[in-house]
Amino acid sequence: MKGAVDLQAVIIAGGKGTRFWPLSRARMPKQFLPIASTRTMLEETVRRILPLVPTKKILTVANAAQTKIIARLLPRFPKGNLLVEPAGRNTGPSLLLAMARIYLKNPDAVVAVLPADHVITDVPTFLKKMEAAAAAAASEEALIIFGIPPAFPSSGFGYIHCRKDNPRLILNEKFYEVESFKEKPSCDQALEFIRQGNHFWNSGMFVWRAGVFARKIENYAPDFHEYWMKVLDAVKSKSRTKLETVFKEIPAISIDYALMEKARGVLACEGNFGWSDVGAWSALAGIWNTDAEGNAVIGESAILDCRNAICYNPGKLTALLGVEDLVIINTKDVLLVCRKDHDQRVKEILEILAKKGKREYL
Repeated sequence: MKGAVDLQAVIIAGGKGTRFWPLSRARMPKQFLPIASTRTMLEETVRRILPLVPTKKILTVANAAQTKIIARLLPRFPKGNLLVEPAGRNTGPSLLLAMARIYLKNPDAVVAVLPADHVITDVPTFLKKMEAAAAAAASEEALIIFGIPPAFPSSGFGYIHCRKDNPRLILNEKFYEVESFKEKPSCDQALEFIRQGNHFWNSGMFVWRAGVFARKIENYAPDFHEYWMKVLDAVKSKSRTKLETVFKEIPAISIDYALMEKARGVLACEGNFGWSDVGAWSALAGIWNTDAEGNAVIGESAILDCRNAICYNPGKLTALLGVEDLVIINTKDVLLVCRKDHDQRVKEILEILAKKGKREYL
């Protein structure tokens, strides 16, 4: 990273990855699996940001069991950089913990917040955009968010409504003032958003100065500010007991609901760098190699008259005949077969298994 900006990174590495069941399990969720490449998604996330942020300035946040996995995957990371949240409480509390650590050391640090389980295919453009976002965060009293140009009218993503007139130009990149957030609209609304041309998908990737983050919470999220002060005190005192106590009090809330949707002074940078949140099995059709009929298969296969199938069956031969739009996932103890347009409902199967007491499959 050029210049005097102290750029650091926080990788949100918790989460259950339920929509990637049965490959993703509670004990080994998708961010720790090589789903999109030969490396785990966490390793890809770290590798992607390293040209701008050295290892010593990258923090991860996850629960205790997940942090043990992280330590194995990232053996060169300082142990003090692997933050353990006392309980999984969504991204809001996770970021209070990570930001408290950074804020107490350097409130002027610029922090890139990155989910551990996203795919970005155009890394050079990502780095260029990230460098511009870091410069914007260093110079502006603003929270920066990456907005993804919507490829289709999805009702599964949150949307960012921006003002496209008079964007701010920083390092030759445009930054738009954010007007509002809209969480998971109807299909008709999503179609209208695309028609209007001033909405982005919310990527969940943010850049901000640590001190600006603290001031935005104080000014626009007073209820959340109470917990911020308590987390600051716990981190400053290095008291695990205090941290566990406050984590029991903090609502399980995303940073979007807790802060971003309430704050003024939010700027969006267009994230046209091949982003995918890999939110369900069907998303892999655009990531894995596909044949002429749109079939994406991991493992040996014999395919005849099939279209748009997603199949994961490594180490075995899969024979597909006359099927289309199916997801077929085979692990050592579970076989999942579903229609592609039902893959967001995989978590409902987990609810059934939990009710039956079949926790060994979760």
